[in-house]
Amino acid sequence: MPDHASPGPGLAVGFDLDLTLADTRAGISAVYAALAAESGVAIDTDLVVRRIGPPLEEELGYWFPPGEVPSMAARYRAIYADIAVPATVLMPGAKAALDAVRSRGGRVIVVSGKNQADTERTVRFLGLEVDVVAGGLFGADKGTVLREQAAGAYIGDHTGDVDAARAASAVAVAVATGSYDSAALAAYGADVVLPDLLAFPEWLGGFRVS
Repeated sequence: MPDHASPGPGLAVGFDLDLTLADTRAGISAVYAALAAESGVAIDTDLVVRRIGPPLEEELGYWFPPGEVPSMAARYRAIYADIAVPATVLMPGAKAALDAVRSRGGRVIVVSGKNQADTERTVRFLGLEVDVVAGGLFGADKGTVLREQAAGAYIGDHTGDVDAARAASAVAVAVATGSYDSAALAAYGADVVLPDLLAFPEWLGGFRVS
């Protein structure tokens, strides 16, 4: 799977992974349930999945003392592939969104807060055809890869994804498929707000590469 390949000419579009291209809610919930069972710590998995987006360590910090977070993060990542990846499904319109980019001769860049290995595993499991996969980045930090790849737009469900687009001087396209509704994403400053990826191909049809 290509990783940080050199950018080519023409259209390049970046996508977030969790709750943008991939519905990881059931899988992530199952991993946290396993951590709760192993540790004896009560974890509200419904609350966890409502906050998907920021780095893993941030979420673990709500449930474990600071000194335990690194070991719990390591355990989470050790069991993620076997528990979460098989429970992951495509978000509505995900494949058609990538196909729309491809139909214009464009490149697809996936930039996720999920660690590199699990980002690659998830993309591969879902059969997504992408050019570049970058994991372990959140918010404006995603902008480094997006800028390197000359992405003209970045699509995500979180306010942090708007920050990512801004950091890359890309169009911030928000989809209201995560914890933020359309009004919140618009208020935060997204350039475009779509209800979901089903609306993306039509929007892309009118997008012009600068």
